[in-house]
Amino acid sequence: MDEVKQLVADIRNGNIKPVYFLFGEETYYIDKISQFIEKNVLSEEEKGFNQMVLYGKEVSIQDIVSNAKRYPMMAKRQVVIVKEAQELSRTIEQLTDYVENPQPSTVLVICYKYKKLDKRKKLYKAVGKHGILFESNTLYENQVSEWIRKVLKGKGYSVSHKAAILLVEFLGTDLSRISNELDKLTLVLPQEAQITPSDIETHIGISKDYNNFELKKAIGEKNILKATKIINYFAQNPKDNPFVLTITLLHNFFSQLLQYHGLNDHSPKTVASALRINPYFVGEYQTAAKNYPMRKVSAIVSHLREMDLKGKGVGAVNTSQTDLLKELLVKIF
Repeated sequence: MDEVKQLVADIRNGNIKPVYFLFGEETYYIDKISQFIEKNVLSEEEKGFNQMVLYGKEVSIQDIVSNAKRYPMMAKRQVVIVKEAQELSRTIEQLTDYVENPQPSTVLVICYKYKKLDKRKKLYKAVGKHGILFESNTLYENQVSEWIRKVLKGKGYSVSHKAAILLVEFLGTDLSRISNELDKLTLVLPQEAQITPSDIETHIGISKDYNNFELKKAIGEKNILKATKIINYFAQNPKDNPFVLTITLLHNFFSQLLQYHGLNDHSPKTVASALRINPYFVGEYQTAAKNYPMRKVSAIVSHLREMDLKGKGVGAVNTSQTDLLKELLVKIF
C-alpha cells in the first residue's frame, strides 16, 4: 500500500514516467492505479484527442507501439492504457524496443493481470530502467485484516478485530470484492464509527454467530453443541454457506494444526509466522492442539479429504451436504 501511495503522490506532483507496467495476481491495485492515471494525468479538455484505452484481445504489440509513438494534439502529453494486456503474453517481449526508447510525451500504461513478468527477460529490465514496474501480489489471509483496517482508517472509520476477521473468512483475499463491501458499509454508517460484527450482519448479510469462523473455533474447542447449531444454520442457508468453502477452511485449519504439532517453538510469534496466520488466532491453535493430538489431526485431515470427494458426488451420490457435515462432526469428535 505504501508503494501505491508513493506512486500516486509522484503522479500528482508531476513526476510522471513514460511507461507503467502493472502486473500480478491481485488485480485491485492494477485497476486502481490505471484508473487514477486515466482520471488525473490529462484535463477533461485534453482527454478527447489524447487519451485512448486499448484491449489486449483486440490489438497487437505493433498497434500499441503505433499509438504510443503518436504525438499529442494541443496538449503536453497523451495517455495510452492497455487493459487485459495478459492476452498478449506470447508477444509481450516485442514491446522491449519501444520501452528502451519511449516517446517522452506518451504515458503508456500496461495492465498485465494474473501473470508475472519474467525478470530474466529484456522487457523487465527495460521497464525498470525507463519506467515503473509495479507487481501486485495476492495478500495472505493474515495480512488482509490489517489491509481492511488501513483502508477504513483512510476513509475515517475503524473496525473491530473480530469484524475484520469475519470479512476475511467470508470474502477471502479478493481485495476488489472486499472493497465493494466496505463501500456499502461506509455508505450507511456515520463517519468515525467503529464497524462491528453486528454491522456486517445487518448490512452485508454475514451472520456474526453462525459462520465458518465460529465453526472452526467451536470444533477447535470441542464445543459439540455450538458446532451442531452452526451446521444446522448452514443447512437452512446453503447458498450463503457453500459446502466446499467450509471443507476447504477446515482442511486448512487442521493442516496448519498438523504443522503446529511439528513446531519445536510454540511461542505466539513463531506460530503466527510459521503458520502464516494472524496472531489473533494463535490461542485457537493452542487450544485445538490440546484437544487433538497429532495422530488424531492426521486422521481428521483424511476424513476431510474423503468428505471433499463425497461433496463432489464420489461415493455419496444421494447424500446431502448437511448430512455430510454431520457425519464429519461425528468423525472429528
